[in-house]
Amino acid sequence: MQGKLSEIDIRSILQLIELGQRTGELFVESYGSPGFSPNREPGMGNSALWTRSPKVPKQAWLVFFLNGKIIYAGDGSSNLARLRDYLRRYKVEQTLSPNASAIATINAPEYGYLWALLENHVLTPDQGRSIIQSMVQETLFDLLSLHQGAFVFELGSALTPQLMVLDIAPLLKQIMKQVQEWKQFHPHIHSPEQCPVVADSVQLRKTLTESSFEVLERWADGKTSLRQMSRYVNRDIVTVARAVYPYVRQGLVQMLSPSEDAHSEEMIGSKGKVPRIVCIDDGVSVRVAVEQILNQNGYEATSISNPLKALSLVFQLKPDLILCDIAMPELDGYEICAMLRKSTAFRETPIIMLTGKDGFIDRVKARMVGATDYLTKPFGEGELLMLVEKYVGMGHPNRPEPDQLLAKAMQDDLEPNAEDSTPISPVS
Repeated sequence: MQGKLSEIDIRSILQLIELGQRTGELFVESYGSPGFSPNREPGMGNSALWTRSPKVPKQAWLVFFLNGKIIYAGDGSSNLARLRDYLRRYKVEQTLSPNASAIATINAPEYGYLWALLENHVLTPDQGRSIIQSMVQETLFDLLSLHQGAFVFELGSALTPQLMVLDIAPLLKQIMKQVQEWKQFHPHIHSPEQCPVVADSVQLRKTLTESSFEVLERWADGKTSLRQMSRYVNRDIVTVARAVYPYVRQGLVQMLSPSEDAHSEEMIGSKGKVPRIVCIDDGVSVRVAVEQILNQNGYEATSISNPLKALSLVFQLKPDLILCDIAMPELDGYEICAMLRKSTAFRETPIIMLTGKDGFIDRVKARMVGATDYLTKPFGEGELLMLVEKYVGMGHPNRPEPDQLLAKAMQDDLEPNAEDSTPISPVS
């Protein structure tokens, strides 16, 4: 089953999966800002062909099912920032190690790391179920808010092992209610990724109790997003947005949009270290262009033309990010990516697939073998640099530690919501 969200919505897709008691994996991709299409200019060859085209993929999500029930859901990246945020609830975020995963979950590394924490008794089963339930609800909130994009559902074996399964019908009822309420915050609040910051501390102090003011002032630092706050205090995004909304309307709190490069703490690049990037492509023009662009912008770039030799060379170079073409003779990019993901040395290394195929199925295949992202050829310098910076750029400043006072302030002063009551079916 596959199609576009303009033809069938996420709610109907989930209902069909539930009705058919299907086991498998749903991949959904949204569309964002305009992308690039070929525009050959004299003397520029094939390495710089850039004009705007209608749209490019913005984000991707994966949902895993067992007999029509949800096991786990998350975004399509190998990023562990979300899991780290959830671990702060139990003050064990520092136990998340890059080598912690004992489960080879290529297309769901976050799930594998969570299971490793359970196996090592860092988390209890109840804590694990609470985190998974929150992850599923967060993902469904994003999916049910989508109107443009594409999807593929593939039948297959269930994601293993399983800690719990969630019934779809009550989830849909709960999350659809949140999506409708979320619309009431527009245009003052329009994204869970927005970061509140206190704009008028004098007037805000007069409006709130002293304890609530201190908590809100500490959290509204312009760096911590509404979504992160909801993860820290174990409340849904609507509850958190509702808490700050009155003060946003009054102009006492402003909402900042996330910066282009404000990504997770899992970014590999750091001050004093030049990120090393390897480009595997049998095309001369692409290799030359990538090396030239990246080296001129402060990266250490190396290109490899022979896919058969690429694996051994990659293990020698130990890059921070890998650009890999899909269509190559003898060994294609899918095979290279899958082989690298089997090694613990490259389980978390960002792998960006380069392809001239602008097909949705090709992007799904890339995700299935563990690719982090993809870049469609031909591409421009700005597009390449933006994607590289996304995964090996400089990390943002440390966020504040969660404070139990915030949860109390929400409950006592900032209009709380009831605890989640979505039915959970434990898996023995």
